[in-house]
Amino acid sequence: MSAKGKAPAGIFPPIPTPFDAVTGAMAPLRLRQNIDRLVAEGVQGIVVSGTTGEAPLLDDAEFSELVSVAREALNNGVWLIAGTGAESTRQTIRMSQAAADAGADAVLVRPPAYFSAGATLATLLTHFSAIADASPVPVIIYNIPKYTHVSLAPALLQQLAGHERIVGVKDSSGDLKNLAAYREAVPGWTVLAGSASLLFAALELGCQGGVIGVSCYAPGLCVSLLREFEHGNRAAASKIQERVTPLDKEIVGKYGPAGVKAAMDAAGLYGGPVRPPLAPLAAADRERVSALVRSD
Repeated sequence: MSAKGKAPAGIFPPIPTPFDAVTGAMAPLRLRQNIDRLVAEGVQGIVVSGTTGEAPLLDDAEFSELVSVAREALNNGVWLIAGTGAESTRQTIRMSQAAADAGADAVLVRPPAYFSAGATLATLLTHFSAIADASPVPVIIYNIPKYTHVSLAPALLQQLAGHERIVGVKDSSGDLKNLAAYREAVPGWTVLAGSASLLFAALELGCQGGVIGVSCYAPGLCVSLLREFEHGNRAAASKIQERVTPLDKEIVGKYGPAGVKAAMDAAGLYGGPVRPPLAPLAAADRERVSALVRSD
């Protein structure tokens, strides 16, 4: 648990890292403005330095500044979760401690990717246990096999479930069966969907919300889905899901961080450029994204 005394639950935008269009440097003012807008829409927290935040492309100083600026922009009671997954256990521990020092309430930790072929249940158990032992703040495990080429087994989560500092898991597999297996494996944890297309189904499984890219540019829609569900209005929540799904599949699923940033620009927030080697959207794709956002 965090200092708030509760587990994370709700809608958490994995906010992109805004870069200046001229210099390519991180743009702190843009970050603050985006956070203000998202919080005003009722999200329960912000995730920085995640996949959508282009985490692997940030240097150490930018990472620390990102967390610090986000912390300053957030009121008490709004979660700040920082992605700290790195290629070594040692580096992940260092980043988790730095995130805590900069004001993060929890850290989101993916498995190492480069040596993924050698990852076993035993090595991953040792890795995540060591990080949780050393982290000053709660840990959320992050399953994102699309990029890490490691699919975290429900059995691994079961073995980690006894660690008092590990409080949840985010599943970005996009597989409803996997999400259900996670929910069953760790009944005491928060389980967060990483795919907005599965948000309604995740809530029906008993999951507590989602860290979903769509909430970066349509936060009110995602929050409304959650609230309708919590109030017992399943039919209304299901109808909202029908609007959310294309915004996920046609933007986040197809285009990744560049698509999310283009969608934010279309929604009146600041998306801005992605950082090379990521490429910006082609003009036709950008117009397609804008049309989807406007049609919602």
